[in-house]
Amino acid sequence: MAAKADENEYFVREIERNDGCALKVKQCLLGDVGCVVWDAAIVLAKYLETKQFYDPSSGVNVWSGRTVLELGAGTGVVGLMAATLGAQVIVTDLEDLQTLLKVNIQENEALISSGSITAKVLKWGEDVSEFLPSPDYVLMADCIYYEQSIVPLVESLKLLCGPETCIVCCYEQRTEGVNPEVERQFFELLQQNFCCEEIPSEKQDPEFSSPDIHILHIRRKA
Repeated sequence: MAAKADENEYFVREIERNDGCALKVKQCLLGDVGCVVWDAAIVLAKYLETKQFYDPSSGVNVWSGRTVLELGAGTGVVGLMAATLGAQVIVTDLEDLQTLLKVNIQENEALISSGSITAKVLKWGEDVSEFLPSPDYVLMADCIYYEQSIVPLVESLKLLCGPETCIVCCYEQRTEGVNPEVERQFFELLQQNFCCEEIPSEKQDPEFSSPDIHILHIRRKA
């Protein structure tokens, strides 16, 4: 993976797509959780490219023209991948991550032909009316780690998701500290309104997958 310093603030992580092009994702050298490309984000980004969703040789492209919302987008790598595959994407995170998101969108514009991507502020648990009607897909990579964010996150999912929306959630299972309890609380709360299906490793990218990183498809209960 190439990394270079840029104005002392960023270094670049390249994520290669199956067609040989690479997303160039800037990460902050200093900063907190949203400023780096986490493994779960790469696993999820590469999952979007698997043959069930995207197979140019047989004309399959599930993402083409679909509306996609990414929550807790951080560097924006997952949303960028979806946009390069043809989706109409909104990447969301808190105010202080908007600059990084916009830098990365600009950096990868040349790879986005039929899709589109914009960055917006979305604070979990607050008004989501500007993101409605419900998107076709909600993408989330490593969003389950703060105890105090569990309730607002599930609240946002309930407000954002219609009966047709598929949430694709990817998270790294962490065994230390409060993590197992936070995960348990999240899924307990989620399962009141949603059902979850775990995606087996053979349906994930063969190179970018890990036994500790789980991908789920989550949908509203009928």
